[in-house]
Amino acid sequence: MLCTEFEDRLTDYLDAALEGETNRVFSEHALRCPVCHELLNEVKNAVVECRADVPPQPSPGLEARILLKTAPETSMTCEEFEQYLTDYLDGFLPATLYHRWERHAALCGGCSDLPGQVVRSIGACYSYISEERPLPTGLHERILHETLGTTEAGQVRAPLGARVAEWMRGWLDVLVTPQLATVATMLLLAVFVGTTTVSDDGTILGMYRAGLRVAERTYSYGANQAGELKRATTGIVSAPTSQGTNGANPQQSPAGGGAPSGSQPPEQKNR
Repeated sequence: MLCTEFEDRLTDYLDAALEGETNRVFSEHALRCPVCHELLNEVKNAVVECRADVPPQPSPGLEARILLKTAPETSMTCEEFEQYLTDYLDGFLPATLYHRWERHAALCGGCSDLPGQVVRSIGACYSYISEERPLPTGLHERILHETLGTTEAGQVRAPLGARVAEWMRGWLDVLVTPQLATVATMLLLAVFVGTTTVSDDGTILGMYRAGLRVAERTYSYGANQAGELKRATTGIVSAPTSQGTNGANPQQSPAGGGAPSGSQPPEQKNR
């Protein structure tokens, strides 16, 4: 076997794709020829190192450059990059926009430094936010002059509709307060029951008239009971009078002026 043929069949030998006789001839040539033997060892060592070594990681711009050449419609413009910058820093970008945004940042030199500048600016704002700055002289007067056209501050009132709406909202807030919800429900239930049972015409005015009638009957009954109680305590009781056939009291004497027989005058009785 010649050395050129050995080099041509080297890959098949390492892959164990040679037939029996050809494989034997190849092995004998590798043992006899020192140059081919050295070549076989170098290729074997290279294959072992490649299998053991970790594949190199692609550069950040490699994928972006490949997609820019193969799928240019997935690229992003600088205007879109700036538009999605805030969402990117807040972590709100979807996956598709996120990868497009990062590919543009890897390829565009003007936009690659923009996120870092924004982050540093935000950090500077947070560092200075706790420091109190004195107000410039005349700032208040300039604001009044630019907004109201005068430096004299006046009372600003809301429109009438807005004030009425605010007043109604205040009453509604009181009515819908959780502490008064039960009371309001009970009042509504009482009105409903009263208008359906007490009122004669199913209205609140009918409930009022029915209440007046009940009050009048209650007052009359109380006045009668008070009169009866007063007569019972003072002893003024009107006893019924019974007359005989002749219209005279049977307990009186025929003369009409004398006391009944068997009775004494009150003075003697008391003695």
